[in-house]
Amino acid sequence: MQPRNVGGTPVVGSPTMLVIFGATGDLSQRKLIPALFHLFAAGYLPQAFQIVGVSRRDIGDAGYQSLAREVLLPFSLGKESELEQFLTHLTYLAADFSKPESYERLSDHLIAVEGTMGQCANKLFYLAVPPASYETIFRELADSGLTIPCSDETGWTRVLVEKPFGNDNETAQKLDALLGLLFKEDQIFRIDHYLAKEALQDVLMFRFSNALFEPVWNSEYIDHVEIKLYESARVSGRGSFYDGVGALRDVGQNHALQMLALIAMENPGMFSAERIREARAHVLGHVAPLDTADVVRGQYDGYRIEEGVGPDSMTETYFRIKLSLESERWRGVPFYLESGKALAESKTEITVHFKAPKDCLCDMPGHDHGNVITFRIQPNEGITVLFWARRSGFAPGLEPKQLSFSYRDESAPLVRIPDAYERVLYDAVMGDQILFTSTDEVMAAWRIITPILELWKNEPLHAYEAGNAGPKIER
Repeated sequence: MQPRNVGGTPVVGSPTMLVIFGATGDLSQRKLIPALFHLFAAGYLPQAFQIVGVSRRDIGDAGYQSLAREVLLPFSLGKESELEQFLTHLTYLAADFSKPESYERLSDHLIAVEGTMGQCANKLFYLAVPPASYETIFRELADSGLTIPCSDETGWTRVLVEKPFGNDNETAQKLDALLGLLFKEDQIFRIDHYLAKEALQDVLMFRFSNALFEPVWNSEYIDHVEIKLYESARVSGRGSFYDGVGALRDVGQNHALQMLALIAMENPGMFSAERIREARAHVLGHVAPLDTADVVRGQYDGYRIEEGVGPDSMTETYFRIKLSLESERWRGVPFYLESGKALAESKTEITVHFKAPKDCLCDMPGHDHGNVITFRIQPNEGITVLFWARRSGFAPGLEPKQLSFSYRDESAPLVRIPDAYERVLYDAVMGDQILFTSTDEVMAAWRIITPILELWKNEPLHAYEAGNAGPKIER
């Protein structure tokens, strides 16, 4: 992230207010407040910047600042003065999201804050609330006039929406139609924070900036692709939310499919939000229909006794899907998407498996000497290429070797990789939508996922022991 620089001081945009609905919730405390503090401390926020927390709890400005201070103590070592300065940019309003009068009070609050800035400010509304509240907040924001810009030249307004965006194709279409009536597309920032992860951003650069790889990025050379999102953690305190969502909606409809789109998309021709989002949507629009042999779902033992989970819950905590693309580049190449909770390890990666050479110069005919490229999204962000080289010594043969690149360079251990939410918030302020999903992408993703949800209603839910690799079934 490179902020504009005036006289040696980073400057990012004109006066801006960020309104966080759900300001005292888990997402806000774990991700948003720390991300905003890091941006502030590094000079990546406008000099005139105000965070307005909105939630039901009646804690006032002082209570909200105290909550933020407690959250930020682990991040502020050596930055105590920055922390105290940051806290002065926080105000708070207790409000019920469902009541129109709350938005009238919010409007009065924002006008008062703007008075301290000396001019009309940009407004960014972040919905860090359960998806069930989206429709109400969208309507009330629009009806209240809060989303109307000050003029054509100043005071833009934008809305940031967390996933999941809808529950299936029908609800997503309904929600998107409402958004389209209330806001313009360039005002809508649908968040998939995985797109903002440093290593995932580099997939396109790796492919399209190196002549070594793009010529062989097709079905003639690639055997299959694996996309894995593994979590060792259980559902724990998120049971009441998770049980109504499940693994496929939680990470499959968004994170996993966005990773597939990035690894499989065509060259967009230029680095612009419009072209890149079109290219991602094009991939998702060419996913072939599935059958029952292509999907597996599972649930870890002990899930049904988690707090907030029903004793007879059929919600999946694991899925594995085999997808294929109806395109000339990828015809015949299977893409395996796999994710689960309570697994043996936590990692997110994309692995591209190449076919063995047709005429391998090796001493073991029939042995698979395919190359493998692994994009490690988390942890230990980096890229690894597996290749084959002659074994040292008198005995002939090949052995695997690796070329590896890590974002956490050992020669510069203090270099900090920005958190995905820092990038999300920064780009939203700057108006860059590359890392945000478009309407076409969301609709294409739900057209893939909704049939799977219908398909496996009559399919078995495979149990697996927590801490293992998932259901023990033939793959």
